Amino acid sequence: MSSLSGEWRESIDDVDAAIIDGYQSGVPVAERPFRHIGSDLGIDEDDALERVSRLHDAGIVRRFGAVLNPPVIGSSTLAAVQAPDDRFDEVAAIINEYRQVNHNYARDHEWNMWFVVTAGSRATRDEILAEIEARTGCAVLNLPMLTDYYIDLEFPVVNADRFARESIDAGTDSSATRMSEEATGDLSAFDADLLLAIQDGFPLSRTPYGDIAARLEADVEDVLESIGRLVDNGCIKRIGCVVNHVVTGFDSNCMVVWDVPDDHLDAWGERAGGLPYVTLCYHRPRRPEQGWSYNLFTMIHGRDPDAVDAKIDELATDYLPVDHERLYSTETLKQTGARYEELVGQ
Repeated sequence: MSSLSGEWRESIDDVDAAIIDGYQSGVPVAERPFRHIGSDLGIDEDDALERVSRLHDAGIVRRFGAVLNPPVIGSSTLAAVQAPDDRFDEVAAIINEYRQVNHNYARDHEWNMWFVVTAGSRATRDEILAEIEARTGCAVLNLPMLTDYYIDLEFPVVNADRFARESIDAGTDSSATRMSEEATGDLSAFDADLLLAIQDGFPLSRTPYGDIAARLEADVEDVLESIGRLVDNGCIKRIGCVVNHVVTGFDSNCMVVWDVPDDHLDAWGERAGGLPYVTLCYHRPRRPEQGWSYNLFTMIHGRDPDAVDAKIDELATDYLPVDHERLYSTETLKQTGARYEELVGQ
């Protein structure tokens, strides 16, 4: 179990904690966002900005800005291969070459390498998968998201929780949302340019939107209006501090796959997705021709692997009484934001 007496926890005070846990979302789309944060917390604008900058420099906050939604902007899929032990590093290097691969994890399973591909179209995405298959000699398991029940890595970290949201009793909205593999975002040229400008985060300044506008040679009002529209249409999921969960001790993270009867899928997916300790819950296709019989995926993030296993036991006993497998991540092979040059056709 990761210790909360680690350096990250000792380096912050109560105001920092309020920023980390209170502003992972909901930061106003306004010209001076740090003025709003400071006003809420009883500090001035410069102090709020300095604190977020310091948390970023310490690695506690990955970035400040927008969390974009790849499945809405482009065509995204989760894929896996069975990399031979003696070629594992070689296969990982080939997969990680692709800018469209933004996450790649080793997992303790027969399918031992799991990665996400996000491209501007389904055709491009599938070309990349075919190329990876040809270059590595490994069959690719292609598992696009078909239904989103709950996906959000926003949860408090300044606590003694053994698993994500242990201290939260309330459930979450887990209504079934169908996803399209043909998504292209339908972006205007300005929206596309804006997404490229913000994909790595907002500038850490008093006037981040003004700085973005200057970079795009646009009016700040146009940037604010476009950001608001991208939030409304789902291309942007939230705006705030993107927390580094591994740095803050949430490093016992398990993907669990379930063989749910098709006629129970939505009811059980919504039920599981509504549980506070389930951080991700979604439907992906079975691939029986490749020996893959699972159609529901859940993630639980934790500091304590025993506590995470206990919550999975609870899921299996009380909510999803079906065959399942637990795929713990053993190594992060690549982790970046999705690269939007490909998604917006530039």
